[in-house]
Amino acid sequence: MHRIRRQLFSISIFAATSIFVAKAQSPTPIVVQAASPAAVSSTAAPAPVTDSDSLPLTIKLLQEMKTANEEMLKKQEATLQQLDELQKAADEVKIFSKRG
Repeated sequence: MHRIRRQLFSISIFAATSIFVAKAQSPTPIVVQAASPAAVSSTAAPAPVTDSDSLPLTIKLLQEMKTANEEMLKKQEATLQQLDELQKAADEVKIFSKRG
C-alpha cells in the first residue's frame, strides 16, 4: 500500500513539474505565409511548393524546432533526475523513521 502511495506521489510530482516546465516555455509563434491562394479541389492532391526561398526557410524552421525540442528534453531529463533524487531521499527518510 505504501509502495502505491509512493508511486502516486512520484507521478503527481512529475506531472506538476512537467506542467510547470511546459508553462515556463514561451514558444515563439510560427508564421507560415501562403504560397498563393488556390482553389480547393477534393479530387486532386495539392502540388508541392517548389519556391526556391521556401526550402531554406523551412529547413531553418525545422532546425529551430529541433533545437527547442532538444532543450525541452534536457529540461525533462533534469526534472526526472530531481524526482529520482527526491524518491531516494524519501526512501531514506522512511528507512530511518522505521529504525527510530
